[in-house]
Amino acid sequence: MILNIAGYQFVTLSDLVLLREQLLSQCNQLQLKGTILLSHEGININLAGIDSNILAFKHFLSHDHRFNQISFHEASSLDLPFKKLKIKIKKEIITMRQSSINVVSSRAPTIPPQALKQWLDEKRDITLLDTRNDYEIDLGTFNQAVNLHLSDFSEFPVALSAIDQDKPIVMFCTGGIRCEKAALYMIQQGYKAVYQLDGGILGYFASVGSDYYQGGCFVFDERMSVNAENYKMRSGFNDNNLMK
Repeated sequence: MILNIAGYQFVTLSDLVLLREQLLSQCNQLQLKGTILLSHEGININLAGIDSNILAFKHFLSHDHRFNQISFHEASSLDLPFKKLKIKIKKEIITMRQSSINVVSSRAPTIPPQALKQWLDEKRDITLLDTRNDYEIDLGTFNQAVNLHLSDFSEFPVALSAIDQDKPIVMFCTGGIRCEKAALYMIQQGYKAVYQLDGGILGYFASVGSDYYQGGCFVFDERMSVNAENYKMRSGFNDNNLMK
């Protein structure tokens, strides 16, 4: 059985070349496949391997205090969904091209999955905003979610003008990383009641299931799509929180 993990952390990083070499060595030693993105603003991890090797990688990562707040989404699969290992140094771990947004020093308010489900149960008058691209939304999204018809996340600031500022906004994406930037940008632009779904769609699947969600969730590997039966959330590096 293969264990797939996805997680990120916005944190100031330096010595990116050295860090890349350390991660590359460890992942190769553990025969892990997938993608890790590094930048001065943080790390974005999508890896797969046998569960004992993924556990060993997490323990390796836990020795670096900069990464002790990462929460991982986890899912099992029969095969490796990645063919290669890629560890890249980028300007941003999620590209938005808005230099005024500092995701390391600040974070927009979050709403837990259980609270969002309660709001939807109560039929609250909110704007449920999907920040993903069109091709991702085609595979599945929340009922009545607003689609900005993006072909690339960097288009978000321009597309935002169509969103009403008078209603509370709950935005979501696959695992939460895009909303970290999108929510701060909206607040910067004068939107008052802006919330990001904590853990994104995958976190919602893990905590609530598929209530109010139709279809699958697009993922950037050979699985293409996952659903609520695939995912659960594990946080931190304590052994009690890691998949055995």
